[in-house]
Amino acid sequence: MAVAIGVTDISKQFRLYNEKHTSLKERVIHGGKMPFTPFWALRDVNVDINQGETFGILGRNGCGKSTLLKCVAGILKPTTGEIRVRGTLAAMLELGAGFQPELSGRDNIFLNGSLLGLSRADIAKRFDEIVAFAELEDFIDNQVKFYSSGMYVRLGFAVAVNVEPDVLLVDEVLAVGDAAFQRKCMDHVKRFQREGRTIVVVSHGTDTIRQNCDRVMVMNHGRVITVDDPGEGIRVYLADLLGVGTLEGSETGGIEGNVFAIGTVQAEHGGSGARSHLYPGESLTVTADLDSLAAVPNAMATIAIHDDKNELVFASDPDDPVCQMEVPVGGGVVRFFFPEVPLLDGTYSVSVGVRSETETAIFDWKDQATQFEVANPGRSTGRIRLPLDVSFRLRSTGHTGEVPAVGSVFAPLAGWEENAS
Repeated sequence: MAVAIGVTDISKQFRLYNEKHTSLKERVIHGGKMPFTPFWALRDVNVDINQGETFGILGRNGCGKSTLLKCVAGILKPTTGEIRVRGTLAAMLELGAGFQPELSGRDNIFLNGSLLGLSRADIAKRFDEIVAFAELEDFIDNQVKFYSSGMYVRLGFAVAVNVEPDVLLVDEVLAVGDAAFQRKCMDHVKRFQREGRTIVVVSHGTDTIRQNCDRVMVMNHGRVITVDDPGEGIRVYLADLLGVGTLEGSETGGIEGNVFAIGTVQAEHGGSGARSHLYPGESLTVTADLDSLAAVPNAMATIAIHDDKNELVFASDPDDPVCQMEVPVGGGVVRFFFPEVPLLDGTYSVSVGVRSETETAIFDWKDQATQFEVANPGRSTGRIRLPLDVSFRLRSTGHTGEVPAVGSVFAPLAGWEENAS
């Protein structure tokens, strides 16, 4: 299969300046040079992205995802290495990238279109479609410095997709738009996929990666941890995010000889009756069978809960002493107990992991090993049910006696003295 984007031995260094010269004497002494610390945002990145592939990039903040996209887009020049892009490229990077704030939306459409290789006549033909897609008909002649973040995103994406690029780069910016616009964007992404275009998506949303990508690359500290199918890539990303290993130089798949494994994982609610669901505020117990052919001292247990959209709802603190345990030869059962679960309606999945205390090895990780359901008998809405107490009292007015009301008379209220006269 033809390669649309080839990244070979890419590294990118930035300079972190520790201090600045405050006098001419200091400038002369240092030869006009300011002391700095080199910071490598990318180190030895190698990946080939195939033509027609939708490729996801995952990683915690600061891992180098956006820097890599800027290098691919030609915004940043790599310190070392080579990047090859086949075909035309459009990029949706950080909010407002490529816009001139003093220019109007109209002028920015022509400016960005020309930067993407279109002639003024080509842009004019697509202008109305771009404005309609961005839903900015009433604001297109306003300076973009007065645009909201959502307006920035709509205009940027409208320009990017309407130039019909061979390669589309999309950073986290789509998370800013409202739900309706995000759906419209995803419809365009699906069309690009059907047409065989190449798409690179950077996201923290594992559901976006799982549902749309053919492969995913996980990064940490500027290096590539793995390039794999979405399911395995998300497993590695979550393990890294939750502190159960998968860092550079870590050991995955168990301790020496794969002698450790998580077996059956079960979730039970503390409510009465034989119902399969729990109600908000009831307890939840999760148990996991651990099999080990060797003693594992200072193991750390980790648990995570995701909703039905695969968004992280809760992850235990990997450094909490309560998570530490000694696993003997033969293993045992680890128990996670939640005294009260405040979640509202939904189906929630449970992932369980065990790692070394020093975070250098994952002994095992079970992604979405079991699930539980929450049914809300009340009418409260949202994600969680919070304890709530409501009280009412009358203002002190000095009035005593009964309080008249239309059509009736209220009985004397508690704490009020009846008029003795």
